[in-house]
Amino acid sequence: IKLILILMVLVPVAVQSLMFQPLDCADIYNAGFNISGVYRIYLAGPSSPVYVYCDMETDGGKWTVFQRRMDGTVNFYRGWDQYKSGFGDVKTEYWLGLETIHLLTLKKRYELRVDMEDFQGAKVHAKYSSFAISPKAINAESDGYTLHVSGFKDGGAGNSLDSHNNQKFSTFDQDQDAFSGNCALDYLGGFWYNQCHTANPNGIYMWGAVDTRGITWHHWKSSHYSMKTIAMKMRPVNLP
Repeated sequence: IKLILILMVLVPVAVQSLMFQPLDCADIYNAGFNISGVYRIYLAGPSSPVYVYCDMETDGGKWTVFQRRMDGTVNFYRGWDQYKSGFGDVKTEYWLGLETIHLLTLKKRYELRVDMEDFQGAKVHAKYSSFAISPKAINAESDGYTLHVSGFKDGGAGNSLDSHNNQKFSTFDQDQDAFSGNCALDYLGGFWYNQCHTANPNGIYMWGAVDTRGITWHHWKSSHYSMKTIAMKMRPVNLP
């Protein structure tokens, strides 16, 4: 009888652990996992896990990182299909994928944080209270995975995403910017280019070189300084 009672207590716990399918890093944090690192999230059921890096420390944690540059080991000059599906090494440098980012912003309301560091060790950030990718589109890809970002809060970096708001995503083989040429081709990255950029986080890693094709954030280090690190991350907004 004692054995049966013990099993009745233990089995539900095991089932619950198997059924735990977090949508993002906030769900993981709220479940008691508060150490930064690589975790699995589930946007399309248990058979389709997606690996992400979770920042569980910065500004209260719970951040799902969808873009990260830190040492130049991953080439970010990629075509449309790879920016759509994602690429890189989730433990170091990677891009989560436009489709995954879009699906996340359909599930909850998110804020955005962009952390960056120069080669002298200075660190700043920019924060936006609202972030979404084609939230009302029937087909996000046909809508160009359009960026919607607002509610800027300065952390020393300045607002370099304002001119990119409401822009479609562009790559060298999918030109959707507002420029007569091809911004992605000219600036060696994929991004929500306008005419062309005040932020180029997916540009070429240049170890601090003075070049507009590098990893730049205009309102902090100008459009010529290529930064050491940058990370774009999202977290659910706590609604009243």
